[in-house]
Amino acid sequence: MKRSHLVFLIIFFVLLIDQLLKFYIKLNFEYDGGFLIAGQEWARIHFVENEGMAFGFTFGWEYGKLLLSIFRILMVSGLIWYCAHLIKQQAPAGLLVSLSLITAGALGNIIDSAFYGLLFTESSIHAPAQFASADIPGYGTFLHGKVVDMFYFPITTFYLPDWFPIMSGEGFLFFSPIFNFADAAITTGVFTILLFQRRFFDEHPKVDSVSTSSSMIDTPEEHSSTESKPQQTANHE
Repeated sequence: MKRSHLVFLIIFFVLLIDQLLKFYIKLNFEYDGGFLIAGQEWARIHFVENEGMAFGFTFGWEYGKLLLSIFRILMVSGLIWYCAHLIKQQAPAGLLVSLSLITAGALGNIIDSAFYGLLFTESSIHAPAQFASADIPGYGTFLHGKVVDMFYFPITTFYLPDWFPIMSGEGFLFFSPIFNFADAAITTGVFTILLFQRRFFDEHPKVDSVSTSSSMIDTPEEHSSTESKPQQTANHE
């Protein structure tokens, strides 16, 4: 499979799964609603929305949402350009897969931020959202939508010992952030690059470097013929 086709398919299917999940959650669950996955307390679908970055982190000032949306668009534009550059350079497939996951995840959350405020009504704890219409407008404006999150894995709570100098005895939940499929794609791509960076960045094609270096080295025939010229001149004299 061509590298360009691989990148396109990964981005397409990650976006498709991400948006189908978000549409389903948004239109079928009340805010803060959800269910246990396979009956497990530590694995849940829990519907929340956030106005910020991955895993629910937010900016707490007036123009933070707008700046974050603009930053996401610029970042994705740069990622798309970089993927195209790496395809031309015949970069390792693993690196392209990782960058495709990151690009698709960022695009998925951009769609939420850009259009969900126009597409949907406000979610509430009493009723799911609906598609916006002329009679019932959306809850936000362009680039001011909220990102839909739904995966929640409160696996365990651990406590700091009483002798600990700060926050002694306090409990911490792992894993507390609620995230979506796009966040998972971004995280997978980033960690894959970190784990395999040496392999990815050492697997560049070496054809050009080999041909360049070989052209700079004289062959034995050329070297001997070069040395023979002064000797022939001396004999002639």
